[in-house]
Order: sequence, then structure tokens, then C-alpha cells
Amino acid sequence: MVSPAAGPLPADGEAWLDWLASQRRAAELTLKAYREGLHALLRLAAERQPAELDMQDIRRFVARLHGEGLGGRSISRHLSAWRSFYRWLARHRGVRVNPALGVRPPRSPSPLPRVLSPEQAQALLDPEPSNLLETRDIAMFELFYSSGLRAAELAALDVDTGIDLAQGMVTVTGKRQRSRSVPVGGKALAALVRWSALRPQLARADEPALFVTRSGGRLSTGGIASRLEQRARVLGLGVHVHPHMLRHSFASHLLQSSGDLRAVQELLGHASIRSTQIYTQLDFQHLARVYDAAHPRARK
Repeated sequence: MVSPAAGPLPADGEAWLDWLASQRRAAELTLKAYREGLHALLRLAAERQPAELDMQDIRRFVARLHGEGLGGRSISRHLSAWRSFYRWLARHRGVRVNPALGVRPPRSPSPLPRVLSPEQAQALLDPEPSNLLETRDIAMFELFYSSGLRAAELAALDVDTGIDLAQGMVTVTGKRQRSRSVPVGGKALAALVRWSALRPQLARADEPALFVTRSGGRLSTGGIASRLEQRARVLGLGVHVHPHMLRHSFASHLLQSSGDLRAVQELLGHASIRSTQIYTQLDFQHLARVYDAAHPRARK
């Protein structure tokens, strides 16, 4: 990993930073980051002057920083500093070319979504409901985990459309108005049957929503998230659980069991399989944990 550089810069570098501070009112953190970025540029340029560099040089510098272990975001900050410095050189020193323009940093890896372990999912869903609202909540959360729905898709479900208890299917309309039908697992079906029998005790006579509030109207996505977070806290799961985490958990656990990435894509309603491929990384993490825990020659 490249360590931040410190200390004075050549005269042009200090003049540029003074100009940023006085004329652009740049923040201290920005000035510090730009100073580090210019130190990195001068180190990479070795004996050559900034005005002698071209775009190919900058691209090589980016590749070298990446090879040294610097992440995409840090390289992006360096490039921002370099572009700013060359703009100043063009204005105040007559430099004609900004070689950092058009050079892009390497893509930073997307953070992996957090998922529940199968044991955590079981701990969340297995306890029996003790009242009417908990019966509704269990039906919602079982359906989330069983079918990988989005919160908006679940909130939009109506009694007479979407759920087919006899066939064990749920049909929803997702992003870009794409409809898909997804199987509903046995435990989710049983929870939905229990809730459907009790729903008239809460729902207004003219309310079509499958899941309703205490006052009888359609339950919002925010209300769903709040109830899920509350249940996880009461049960002592020790993690912040939100609706999309159940969707991620559905996808990860299904992929671990089946290995069928294309099927997971269809069940999630992803337009591109690239959106689904992130779960293959989650699956690898699972395999790595199993290896580390079980293999006699693994690192302990």
C-alpha cells in the first residue's frame, strides 16, 4: 500500500495549493489530499517535469499505483488532483496539455451485500406469532425470504391478484414494469394461509392490499422495514436486518444450494445476469469460511 507523502512541494506545487486555499477556498482535507496526490505524481515522474508528461505516462502511473495496492477511490482522488494541477499550470504557466484528462481510475469493487446465515434466518422466522400483527409480519417475512421479493413488490400485493395459494406462486411487477412469477415455499404458504384467515379483523372493507396496517390501510415499505428491524432486535439477532437483506439472503442461500445462477437471476427479476453475479462472490466467501473452519491445513 502506498503511504501518504508529506513535506514541501516544488514552487509550482506550493503556489497551486496556495491558490486553491485563497481563491477557491478549498477545505483543509481537500488540500491535504491534493498535496498527497501531487507528491505521488512527482514520485512516479521521477526526474521528469509535469509539463513533459503525456496521457500514456498518466495511464502508466495509474496502473503502477493500482499495482502498489492503492484502491480505485484513492487513485480517483489522485487523478482529480492531477487534473486540477494541470488546469492551474495551463492558466498560470502556459502548459498546453492536460494529460490527466480522460484517464479513468480502475473500478472499485462493489461492496458485497450483507446476508443472514441460514441459522439467523431460521432464528428470525421460526418463533411462533403471539398476536395478530405478528401473524401478519411472519407471513410477510416468510414471503420475503421464500421468494426474494423487493419491499415495494411485497407492499403492492393485493388479496385478489398476485398470490395463488393453490398453485404456490406469487406474481409481482418489478422494476421497468417487468412481471415475474416466483414459487412460494411451504412455510411461507402456511403463514400466508394463517394471515389470510385473520386479515379481515384489520383490513377495511374496501382495502385490496394483502398486508395492512393496524388501522386497515395498505402497509408501506417503510412500515415493513420498521417491523422487520423491530423483530430482529426483539429476537436478539445482533444485526440490523432490513427487507433487502432477506432478498439477498434468499439469493445467496439458493445459489449455495443449487449453483444455478441463471435460475437465481430469473427469480430475482434481474434484467442482466451481471447484477446476479455478485452472489457468486458471496458463495465463494461461504466456501472459504467452511474451508478455514474445517481444513486441517487452513490458517487458524
